[in-house]
Amino acid sequence: MKGVILAGGLGTRLDPLTRVTNKHLLPVYNQPMIHYPIKTLVDAGIKDILIVTGGNNAGDFLMLLGNGESFGIKDIHYAYQRGEGGIADALRLAEHFVGDDKCVVILGDNLLDHSIKKYVAAFDKQKNGARILLKKVPDPQRFGVAKLDGERIVEIIEKPKHPPSDYAVTGVYMYDYQAFEFIQKLKPSKRGELEITDVNNMYLRKNQLFYNVLGGHWTDCGTFESLYRANTIMAEKYLKKLKSRGNL
Repeated sequence: MKGVILAGGLGTRLDPLTRVTNKHLLPVYNQPMIHYPIKTLVDAGIKDILIVTGGNNAGDFLMLLGNGESFGIKDIHYAYQRGEGGIADALRLAEHFVGDDKCVVILGDNLLDHSIKKYVAAFDKQKNGARILLKKVPDPQRFGVAKLDGERIVEIIEKPKHPPSDYAVTGVYMYDYQAFEFIQKLKPSKRGELEITDVNNMYLRKNQLFYNVLGGHWTDCGTFESLYRANTIMAEKYLKKLKSRGNL
């Protein structure tokens, strides 16, 4: 199974921090942001990873990460996204890397303090289709939101003004080869982007979209508020680990 980390975009909501570097290279407590999604994938047993990035600082990822030896993996691959065409547009660049394999996609600004290993294992057992992770959040209007009928997803709505539930679609997506076929059929949304929500809804219409509710903490780092929250979560996790080892 392949891993894909999407770390492009301009990060304009974090201006002026992102005037001088890519958002995903900003520090979150004691590590660059991009370290966290890499470790999430490696912990889940995925060690063949592609990072899709863009902008003027794309070369800095290579300087920071190299081939990935420090993460215990043999190699990290890189792809370059021109402009800001959306999440699905960035994922499109991973088609040749993934091939006929399955892939786990994670947004580079999504931080979790909970392993996704069991969710990836459940996806690996699926014959086909996709699997997404939901999380109950206080501000669902910022995300794609699952409209539920009991325990069944009936629709995913992108950034709704009036969310039908509190369950946001986190930036962890698990896809089979069909994802790239769906992306080829997409048309830009009103935002001028190819929306990953449309890909998820295509799977949903084929009754091939499964989900789990993510445990632990989860946050993106797209705003100053969420970046602060991410720093708090990771600081608490690190200090708790030190305390358990008697080093604090």
